[in-house]
Amino acid sequence: MITVENLRKTYGDFPAVVGSDFSVESGEVFGIVGPNGAGKTTTLKMLAGLVEPTGGSASVLGYDPEEPAMRRKLGFLPEESPLYEDMTARSYLRFFADLYDVPRDVADERTGAVLDRLDLEYRDRRLGDMSKGMKRKVAIARSLVNDPDLLIYDEPASGLDPLTTNVVLEFVRELRDEDKTVVFSAHNLFHVESICDRVVIMNRGEIIARGTVPEIRAEHGETTYRVFTTVPLAETLPADDGADGEERHVAVVDEMAAVESLRERAEAAGGRVADIRTDEASLEDIFLRLAREAPTTSEAEGGRGGGTGGTTAVDESEQRVVGGNEHS
Repeated sequence: MITVENLRKTYGDFPAVVGSDFSVESGEVFGIVGPNGAGKTTTLKMLAGLVEPTGGSASVLGYDPEEPAMRRKLGFLPEESPLYEDMTARSYLRFFADLYDVPRDVADERTGAVLDRLDLEYRDRRLGDMSKGMKRKVAIARSLVNDPDLLIYDEPASGLDPLTTNVVLEFVRELRDEDKTVVFSAHNLFHVESICDRVVIMNRGEIIARGTVPEIRAEHGETTYRVFTTVPLAETLPADDGADGEERHVAVVDEMAAVESLRERAEAAGGRVADIRTDEASLEDIFLRLAREAPTTSEAEGGRGGGTGGTTAVDESEQRVVGGNEHS
């Protein structure tokens, strides 16, 4: 589906993306995560054919990203997606369907079904009168108007309230169930951990970890064990009593051998191990540790080019994705 080899992008002397290598399989949800300035947006725009790489290569759906045939199989959602505010949701989606030469009846059925699933009721309201969450749902429907094989979403839940965020994330899961391939970026690592099949973590333009969340956790995370005993030991601290009122003490260790040692010593002291709880590092914990260990540079992704300066710039970018169409 997507193959990236040594992909690079520099702006002057500034390295925005440094030698990225990864692949995305058909039908998976693939996350690109990291802080502002990590290179996420630049990477996604290179895959969408909106930013030309400085070096390396990318194959998307078997095409070079700049080929019009690829763009017609792609749905792209930028992080900032101002809409034509004088249009209604219905007229706006019909406009983009026309750019893709989608018949009116097919477009209305397709976008109506998407808006039903996203729970957007007011389809004849001016976009300028809609909330941010409503506008985001319309933008997502726009990305699907051409029934693409691949969806590239840059921060799809950025700035949304928790309820709308959950709707958007559940919709991404549904797209995977329909054998769509979704590549998206995010700041919120909990969202990524909950829906992604595989992940790359970027920082300062470089990929610093990759794999499934369990693989990343196994390679870079730390597992600790909270051992609750019924008698005090040298390394334990007082803990809340158990449900049956039994006295408890707790120690935190990072090896099963230490757990077994606590068990033996508790029994020797006339007590026992009442409970053992495993604590695994979250994706956010791992990222923060890796980011602290990375060399420091100064960068700000907002000045890297290919940005979204306003309604016209964003919609022109959207129309550029509709390759080979006389309207673009």
